[in-house]
Order: sequence, then structure tokens, then C-alpha cells
Amino acid sequence: MRTVGAAIVTMGLFLYAACSDQGDAPKGAPGAPSPKEQVAPPKAPAAQGPSVAHAPSDLPPPVGARPPKLIRVDLEAVEMEGQLADGTTYPYMTYDGHVPGPFIRVRVDDTVELHLKNRPTSQLTHSIDLHAVTGPGGGSILTQVPPGQEKVVTFKALKPGLFVYHCATAMVAEHIAGGMYGLILVEPHNGLAPVDHEFYVMQGELYTRQPFGEYGRQEFSRSKLLDEAPEYLVFNGAVGALTTQHPLQAKVGETVRIFFGVGGPNAVSSFHIIGEHFDRVYELASLTSPPLTTVQTTLVPPGGATVVELKLEVAGRYLLVDHALSRMEKGLLGFLQVEGPANPEVFHEGGVPAH
Repeated sequence: MRTVGAAIVTMGLFLYAACSDQGDAPKGAPGAPSPKEQVAPPKAPAAQGPSVAHAPSDLPPPVGARPPKLIRVDLEAVEMEGQLADGTTYPYMTYDGHVPGPFIRVRVDDTVELHLKNRPTSQLTHSIDLHAVTGPGGGSILTQVPPGQEKVVTFKALKPGLFVYHCATAMVAEHIAGGMYGLILVEPHNGLAPVDHEFYVMQGELYTRQPFGEYGRQEFSRSKLLDEAPEYLVFNGAVGALTTQHPLQAKVGETVRIFFGVGGPNAVSSFHIIGEHFDRVYELASLTSPPLTTVQTTLVPPGGATVVELKLEVAGRYLLVDHALSRMEKGLLGFLQVEGPANPEVFHEGGVPAH
């Protein structure tokens, strides 16, 4: 049984074309769907599973200015049947049951003792390669963990920055595409400047045998992975993760910081928020270089990350996208909902009032 995949994708496209609260495309813009083209929501879901979507507001508080110390991190590799979209499930591989895995936050010169367990019900060995690690395999050589076992690796966080971590057990790309990726932030000595909100967002791909939007249990396709032809591209693990489940929320006048990474394993992201600008971009997640300013779209490679900051000036719903916009049709969409009073000096419908 075929559905329209995610009604949320159609809704996102409609909002993009008709958005009176964003300004990127006026009503009646070329390409806006007509009423006949808008599709009714799908019927009753055919398959249900637990949510794997990591809430973007679920991350530890800032480390701030403190001396280095020993930090223990506990992770568990969990294989599970999770909700990919309405009526659709997928056999995910995860850290702690969510995609992305937990946001790890330390400071430079901290010593990190990482414990990786692999749930006894797992079918596969799993591991972890942290790009923040200085040492062979990023820790993966020492953390090949069979089902039901645990291994420990200890490392010193020598370099500040925002780094990807992922499973590095063969076939590595399959484990990453299954959802085994996340971010580790190594804050500089004096921490980061305060902001009103911080969010954790990652982009990934899923390679399924069945076409995008088909109900039921989706199966992994190795041939599509090797051809780099994903059926789904998503933020935070699933279609609707950052729209119907966990939209980002803030208020006019507030400053937002987004820790953004690409698990991949293959596609480069052109990260963009429709109707907004990034006031500061820490390109390639370098926290030791001055940020770029007033950026519209920033490129993030697979296995890479960025930190973006913006001040919110106009209320409304903003769309988080990869500006390779056909990917929105495969599930890649998020919402930033900004509440507050209107700001007609900056944005309003119609012409300039006569004086």
C-alpha cells in the first residue's frame, strides 16, 4: 500500500510556497501547489514503532569556565524497530535508542572515560569512532563490542571543536545509515558565549528497498547504499522528527545556537533556514577561528559539523532545509517556530503605507 509518504513533506512544501510568515516566496509563487495537487492525509497507519527521534532541545548545559576533570560517558548500542514515518517502521541501529545519539559535552583537556555496551539482543558487533579523539581509529579499534558485552576507552580531549562520532564496525556505512552517529562538543577553555537557546540537529540518509512513503516495515538496501541513492533523507532520524514531533521553539528577540552535523554517510548538506540568516557560522565547526558573519547557506560534509547562531526578529514558522531542495520530498524538513509580536518595520504584507 503506497501513501504520500509524509503528509508533513507536502505541508512543508505548501508552507514554503505560500508562507506569509517567512517572506521567501509570496502567495501564488511559481511552483506553489494548487488545491488539486494537495494530497489528503494518509489513512490509518499500517505499522507503528517507538520514536527514535532525538529532541533537538535535549542536550547538556554549557560546561563554562572550569578546570579540566574526569568525565565518564556511558553509551549503549541498541538495535530496534523504530518509527521512520507515519505507517512506516525501519530496523534502526542506534546509540541509546535515539538518532542522533546523545550529545556529549566536555571541555578541552578533560579526560573522558567512555563505556560502550552492546545490548544482549543485538545481532551485530558495534563500536564508536569519535572525531574528537587523538588515537588510532578514534577509539573504534578498542571498542569493537559483541552483543552482551562492554568495552571502555579513555582519551584526553586535546582540541576544541564540534565533532561527529559514529559506529566504525564493518560495513561502516551501513551502521551509520542505520542511525549510529552523534556529536561531541569540546568547549574551549573559557566556554562559549551565552545564548537563549541551544539545539542539536543532525542530517542523515536511509537506504530502503521499498520506495519512499510506502507503508509497513522498510528493509535496508545495500545496493542503494553502494549506489548512494537514498530513499529517505531526514533530520534527527525520522520523517517529521523536527516538524510534528519536536519542532524547534523560540521567541522574538532571542538568540539561538544550532549544533548541526551530518551523519551521512554520503550526502553533503547545504544547511539553510528559509527566511532567516546565520549571524555567525563557525565553519566546519572550528571554534578556534573567527566566525563567518551574515551567511545564507553553509556547507557541511558527511562526518562534519558546524555551529550557527542567529537572533530572531520576526515571528512565524521558519523551515530548516538542505537547500538541495528536492530532498524535502524525501523527508528532509524541520520547523523553527518563533513566537512574539509582529514586527511590521522589518516584515509585513502589502506596500508601504501612504503618509
